[in-house]
Amino acid sequence: MSYYITAVGLGAAFCTTISFLPQAVKTIQTKDTSGISLLMYSFFTFGTLLWLVYGIMSRDVPVATANAITLVFACIILVYKIRYK
Repeated sequence: MSYYITAVGLGAAFCTTISFLPQAVKTIQTKDTSGISLLMYSFFTFGTLLWLVYGIMSRDVPVATANAITLVFACIILVYKIRYK
């Protein structure tokens, strides 16, 4: 049973993490962040950082891995939002 729970967690982590890739690619290509709220994305990025810390502290590999990757994408988008206002 534990294997299936881990598999579901990894599947969910993969889907939610990879969903940020298209936005990051589009933002890099167009430098257009007009549709992105700076306040919302700042909170989201900080929340992702906290989830990463939680995953590391609780030794939860799916949570830590997914949030580490998501944090990279979120930081890219946030930097572009700040740089190309």
